[in-house]
Amino acid sequence: MDGIERLKTIAAFEAMREDQLAAVCKNCKELQYKRGDRIFAEGDQATDLWLVMQGQVDLRFELPDHRPSSPEQTIASIVVPTKDSPAEIIGWSCFVEPYKMRFSAYCMASFNQIVRLEKTGLLKLFDSDPGMGYGFLSHMMLVVGGRFHQFQDHVAKNMGEDLMSGW
Repeated sequence: MDGIERLKTIAAFEAMREDQLAAVCKNCKELQYKRGDRIFAEGDQATDLWLVMQGQVDLRFELPDHRPSSPEQTIASIVVPTKDSPAEIIGWSCFVEPYKMRFSAYCMASFNQIVRLEKTGLLKLFDSDPGMGYGFLSHMMLVVGGRFHQFQDHVAKNMGEDLMSGW
């Protein structure tokens, strides 16, 4: 990962000092995925926060009969077109009981650079620096609210289509 400078592109980290960002970087692991790879599944233990550094990740709900997931189940697409674009956060469920992933995350670009950020290391940093934790988690509430609105829009759209088609 490009380290501190790259973390500064993420709104949740932009107000942090250099030493705080350096501490966060110690808990990061850079990973690469290809199109179709699943980062995590709905219902998995939520132990990490994920940073989409480049690529496209679709957040999808899974069908109860275990059919393969498809783009029709996409609630939100997180797109970071280039390594110079602002990165995005997914996986907020690691901060909310019951600590299970609410959706599955599928990579949709041919190249996806993803950073896994361990929740336990991050929480230890927040325990030692509550101001840092407050700023970060305040931003995470905006992420959660945004995802909720995306889900509402998805449900409303599908209900409208069902009504129009006589379902």
